[in-house]
Amino acid sequence: MKNLTVPCLPGHPHVAHVGSTLKIEHVTASDLADEFGTPTYVYSRAAIEAAARSYSEAAQASPVRVALRYAVKANSSLAVLQLLARLGWGFDIVSGGELKRVLAAGGDAGKVVFSGVGKTADEMRLALDAGVECFNVESPGELAALNRVAQAAGKIARVALRVNPDVDAGTHPYISTGLKTNKFGVSPDQAAQLALQTAHLDQVQLIGIACHIGSQITSALPYLDALDKVLDLVEHMERKGAKIEHIDLGGGLAIRYTDETPPTPQEWLAPLLARICARGFGHRTVVIEPGRSIVGNAGVLLTRTLYLKSTPAKHFAVVDAGMNDLIRPALYSAEQVVVPAESRAGNALKYDIVGPVCESADWLARGRALVLEEGDLLAVLSSGAYGMVMASNYNSRGRPAEVMVDGDTATLIRPRETAEQIYASERLLP
Repeated sequence: MKNLTVPCLPGHPHVAHVGSTLKIEHVTASDLADEFGTPTYVYSRAAIEAAARSYSEAAQASPVRVALRYAVKANSSLAVLQLLARLGWGFDIVSGGELKRVLAAGGDAGKVVFSGVGKTADEMRLALDAGVECFNVESPGELAALNRVAQAAGKIARVALRVNPDVDAGTHPYISTGLKTNKFGVSPDQAAQLALQTAHLDQVQLIGIACHIGSQITSALPYLDALDKVLDLVEHMERKGAKIEHIDLGGGLAIRYTDETPPTPQEWLAPLLARICARGFGHRTVVIEPGRSIVGNAGVLLTRTLYLKSTPAKHFAVVDAGMNDLIRPALYSAEQVVVPAESRAGNALKYDIVGPVCESADWLARGRALVLEEGDLLAVLSSGAYGMVMASNYNSRGRPAEVMVDGDTATLIRPRETAEQIYASERLLP
């Protein structure tokens, strides 16, 4: 088992122990828990904005035009989307609901890329009416359906074809999206055929080629492998008469959860753009869609220790956050650093940190060396991405509160969900 009890990691400049006290920016974790209760997701505004600026600076330093589109699925809280919209970002969405969130947060529909393998006709109509920038099309059936919907709406649907390059990103199989066995995209040969078909569809305009090979990727090498296949396809399609305005490289850049060493946005983007320019495609717009690397290390999940329990085989710390609040450990066997809000002296025991949900998979961390007493507050670091956005009401548990910290100010951006709110839309039988 890795040692995951270090007080702070690189990548968390706005979440750190000051002496024995954990602070998010200038607010102590204990004060946040006292005011807002637990479990609660807390985000650092400075961390989100710093991560976004790192991409903006990398884009501005490039000779190629780079369009920044935040992947909403990583964290779709309105306040997070609002921050990024104010910074001029566009958005990558995968549902009609995410589009409505973007618009409610002040996002520009004209800078929205609609991805996803299963868009419904209603979602297509919603996106066309809103005037989204582009649909990333992932199958022949979707292309035909989009043409029908656009025809009925009297609109032109601008599309990019999402290519599956069959490149192994070397990540967890659940977050790999670029292998031929994955459900996403179409093969290069099929994309070439679809490109020819678009010329005969009145309501569809082909403008781009898209590719996304997975998530939590720590090297630029898989991207370069995929990019060469994409550029080969663009060359082939343009010889056949297609006009490709943009190349969408997707997102997927890793963050540091434990001991990962991902490249910076500049280190990641520079070789990709250099390859694009070297192959004569520097006049195209390049679209990138980071998500986790914008918000992941900006968030923590605060949870209170309810009980300490020992068996002949294990020491357990039972906390008030469960797999319904943070499913990454149960779903991906993910490891995230867990630290105390107030460090205490004493002999550490190795605890499995488990929640109250009635499942053996309900754990947040395993084998963590901690000095604990009942009632102690813990913080699960790197919880800003795929945390609250994947939370559920399993066991009729209300989802956590969300708080945004800005300097020494904490703002409640979503109140804790009550049981009454969970079943408010349900109906009893007559």
